[in-house]
Amino acid sequence: MPPADAFTSGSRTTTPPSKPAPADQPVWNTQKNSSMPTFRYRSFAEEVEQISLPDRTWPDKVIDRAPQWCAVDLRDGNQALIDPMSPARKRRMFDLLVRMGYKEIEVGFPSASQTDFDFVREIIEDNAIPDDVTIQVLTQSREELIKRTFEACEGARNVIVHFYNSTSVLQRRVVFRADKDAIKKIATDAASLVLEEAKKYPDTNWRWEYSPESYTGTELSYAKEVCDAVTEILQPTPENPVILNLPATVEMATPNVYADSIEWMHRNLARRDSVILSLHPHNDRGTGVAAAELGYQAGADRIEGCLFGNGEHTGNVCLVTLGLNLFTRGVDPQIDFSNIDEIRRTVEYCNQLNVPERHPYGGDLVYTAFSGSHQDAINK
Repeated sequence: MPPADAFTSGSRTTTPPSKPAPADQPVWNTQKNSSMPTFRYRSFAEEVEQISLPDRTWPDKVIDRAPQWCAVDLRDGNQALIDPMSPARKRRMFDLLVRMGYKEIEVGFPSASQTDFDFVREIIEDNAIPDDVTIQVLTQSREELIKRTFEACEGARNVIVHFYNSTSVLQRRVVFRADKDAIKKIATDAASLVLEEAKKYPDTNWRWEYSPESYTGTELSYAKEVCDAVTEILQPTPENPVILNLPATVEMATPNVYADSIEWMHRNLARRDSVILSLHPHNDRGTGVAAAELGYQAGADRIEGCLFGNGEHTGNVCLVTLGLNLFTRGVDPQIDFSNIDEIRRTVEYCNQLNVPERHPYGGDLVYTAFSGSHQDAINK
């Protein structure tokens, strides 16, 4: 027998499932129900709503061009780090994203962090932002935070002000204890305020992005109602569109459900010709890439994510995987991943996190085969 160690000699608490299986389970399937408390959880249809789109068209669509990308490593990625980036690491990440070809980069949450505020000022005052790159800054839909955000961006050429508020069933009931009209008013008040604040800084090309945070936990009709109310105030045009960002703040269902919701919004949003429909998938269920790809097929125009899937809880959707999935099907991602090793080393330095060995395209072992038959096929 092999020598005992702390693992093999420890107590074993995992036991095989032993509860009766469903009566209609096939006879060839000998699995049994477990003792885990599934009763604590509800289906997506019970928790939010049943999404029905029998005439969906997205399954027949083929992705033949890249979306507009927005890299959020310096905001969503950074705020997920145990040790947030130093100014030097932030600058290193920003410069990498610019060299790779990203034209929209979320650079921070300047009203919530002095470090972020100082970084935004640094890249503006150092003229580090190319003329064809637009920086994006996030703010809650609160007056004092919106005003502070504009102060941070003074002197920049091109800025997207990204304002948001939570709209989900759960957050309306538990966090805000407010009805639908009150939540919508938070969004519309913010939309009015960004227009007023922009007048104080006429030398900047201002653009707007609104996110109904926790979109995946929000009823579709209400998400549309809030988004339409915001666009009614912002008055976008086809030449100057607004970005409506529909985040899977928490991934709550299978990717096809997200895609159905995106196609429904794509069809039903007011002023659709003046809207850039944006996705912001997280990876809580491990299907962020699939959700992004199907959501793009369903009518979205733009995707926000992070290199190698950094981000809060289980991470944002991985921009490397999305981009190289396009490349390996003959579609130019319009981002340069050719020096993937340098990209990975820089991201690991900036995030102080290792890229997993099995991460698609960039991990140490993704081009390694240990199986004899696979090695033989590669050799031939």
